[in-house]
Amino acid sequence: MSNGFFGKILWVDLTSETFKEEELSEQIYRQYIGGFGLAAKLIYENMPPKTDALSPESIFGFFPGLLTGTVAPLTGRFMVAGKSPLTKTWGDSNCGGYFGPEIKKCGYDAILIKGKAENPKYIAIIEDDKQILDASDLWGLDTVQTEDKIKDKYGRVQIASIGQSGEKLSLISGIVNDKARLAGRSGFGAIMGSKKLKAIVLKGARKIEIADNNALIQHTKEYNEGINNATVGGIEGYRTLGTTMGNEILFQIGDTPCKNWGGTKEDFPPERLSKISGVEIDKYKQKPYGCFSCPVRCGAIMKVPEVDLEETHRPEYETCASFGHLLLNDDLMSIFKANDLCNRAGIDTISAGATIAFAIECYENNLISKDDTDGLELTWGNSEAIIALLNKMINREGFGDLLADGSKIAAEKLGKGSEYAMHSMGQELGMHSPKYYKNMGTTMAFDPTPGRHTTASLDFFVMGPIIKPNGLFEGFTLPRKFKRPGDDRSEAEKLFTAIMQFTHSIGLCEFAYVFQKYPLLELIKAIVGWDLTIEEAIKTGRRIQTLRQAFTLREGIDIIKNRLPERTVTVDYLEDYKGYCLKMGWNPENGYPLKETLTELDLDFAAKDLY
Repeated sequence: MSNGFFGKILWVDLTSETFKEEELSEQIYRQYIGGFGLAAKLIYENMPPKTDALSPESIFGFFPGLLTGTVAPLTGRFMVAGKSPLTKTWGDSNCGGYFGPEIKKCGYDAILIKGKAENPKYIAIIEDDKQILDASDLWGLDTVQTEDKIKDKYGRVQIASIGQSGEKLSLISGIVNDKARLAGRSGFGAIMGSKKLKAIVLKGARKIEIADNNALIQHTKEYNEGINNATVGGIEGYRTLGTTMGNEILFQIGDTPCKNWGGTKEDFPPERLSKISGVEIDKYKQKPYGCFSCPVRCGAIMKVPEVDLEETHRPEYETCASFGHLLLNDDLMSIFKANDLCNRAGIDTISAGATIAFAIECYENNLISKDDTDGLELTWGNSEAIIALLNKMINREGFGDLLADGSKIAAEKLGKGSEYAMHSMGQELGMHSPKYYKNMGTTMAFDPTPGRHTTASLDFFVMGPIIKPNGLFEGFTLPRKFKRPGDDRSEAEKLFTAIMQFTHSIGLCEFAYVFQKYPLLELIKAIVGWDLTIEEAIKTGRRIQTLRQAFTLREGIDIIKNRLPERTVTVDYLEDYKGYCLKMGWNPENGYPLKETLTELDLDFAAKDLY
C-alpha cells in the first residue's frame, strides 16, 4: 500500500455475483488522482463506446477523492461516475457525508459495478467480508426506511441507496447516503435501478498510511483555526445558514432564476421572498450537520412539526430555488416537504422542481389542461398542487409518469412545450444564472457534463481568494485581465478548469474556493509524499477534463452544436468557448482535443476513438 491510497479497486459483477480486486500502479494515481479523474480513466478504458447507460454492460462506480478519508480539511467528497442515462454524455455527481471515507476504510480507492441482478440485491462489504445479498424486503422502501432497516441488521455502517424514483428508472433520480446527501445529477439512481441494485452497505477498519503525519496535523490545524476564528463574512454565513444564506441575496442580485427562468424581481417581491429566507429556515434547526473532515458544518438537522417532520435535513439553496423562486412558491412548509420527499425518493431536487416549472408554464399557456394533469390546477405558487405532482413523479403515476424523466423528454412525449424546458442536453439547469455569471453559459452548454452549476465556471468563483495572486493555492495565479474578453480571459478559463478538475479529484469541497487560502500541495506532500508543483496539478487537471471531453465525444455527442434556452443567457457563450478550446489544445470548431494534445497529456489511447 502506498501513502494516501491503497492502490486497489474493487469490481462487482452483479450478473455473476462475483467480486474482483484490481491493483493499480502509482503512476495511474499520479496521472488521474482519484474521484472522477480515476473514474474517467477506468470507465473510458473498460466500457465500450455507445454502451446503453441502462444496460447490463454499463459500468458505473463510486470514487472517493485522493485525500478522502484523511483529516485534510474539506476533503470528504466522493463521486459517482459513468455514462449519464439522462444526457447520454459523460456523467458524474459529487456528494459528501460519510460514505466516501468508508470506501477507503474498506481498503479500496473505488468500487465499480457492472452487470445486472435477476432480483433486487444489495452489496455488503463488512470489513473483509463481501457479499451480494437479497434485497426483496428493501425494494419499495424509501432511502430513510432503507437505511434504518439495514442498520437494524448491521449496526453502524455507511449506506448508499436508491428510493422509489431510482427503482422506477426515473432519469432524474440519484443515489442517497446519510439519509439526505444526494448524488443527484446525471441520473445514476436509474442506473442502480436498472441493475436491480438497491443499496451498497460498507463497514471498514483499514487505516490510510500517511507520509508525514506531523505535517498533516500542522497544516490541518492552521487551516481549521482560520475557519474557526472567522466571525463575519462567508465562512460564518455558511456555518450559520448553510447555502440558504443565498436564498434572498442571490435573487436580489439577479443570480437566482424565477418563474421558470422567465420572470423578474417583480414576480417575487421582497415580502414573498423573505418567507423562504435562510433566517426563516434556520428557526427550525435542531443541530448542525457536517460532512467528514469539515470544520464549517454547513448542513443542519431540522424539526418541522407543521408538516410532521420530526427529523429532516435542511434544504439546500438549490432546492429552495427550484421549489421556491422557480415556481413562485413562498410556502416554506411545502419546500420542507418537497425536500424531504426528494431525499427519501432519491430524486434530484433541481430537475424535479424545474420539470414542475415546465409543466406549470405549459398549463399557463394552455398546452395542457386539467384533463392532462389528473385534475391538478398547475398555477404558479400553488404549493398543494406542486407537492401532489411531485408525489406523482416519484411514483410514476398518471401525469407524473410523463414528467419523471425530466422536462426535455416530457416535451418530446407531449409533442409540444419544448420552449418551456430549461435544460442542457436533457439536464435541467442549475439554479444560478448565466445572465449574471457570464462564463456559466459556456460551462452549462459545453462542459462534458452539461447543465451543471458545479462545473468550472470561472465567474462563479471570482468572489473568493482566487482573485488574488497566490490567494487560494500557493503558486496559482490568474492572468491580470481575466475579467475582460480576450486572451487573458481564455487563459484564465483554462487554468481554472484545470485546477478545479484536480481539486475535485482529491475530494475537495467546492466551498473551499470561497473560504480562505488552502494548503493544497502541502497537504498532498504530507499525505501522499508527492512533490507536486502547481504546473503539474494544472496539467493533470487538463488531462482529466480532456478525457471527460473525449468520452462525451466518442458517444456521438456533437457538443459544439448544443445551445441553451434563449431566455437563460445574454452573452455569446460560443465565442467564449472557442477561446477556451484554443487554450486547452482542442479544436475550437468542434471541441475535439487535438492529436498533439492527446499525446502531450498521455491520452494517445483516446485518439483511435476520435480520429
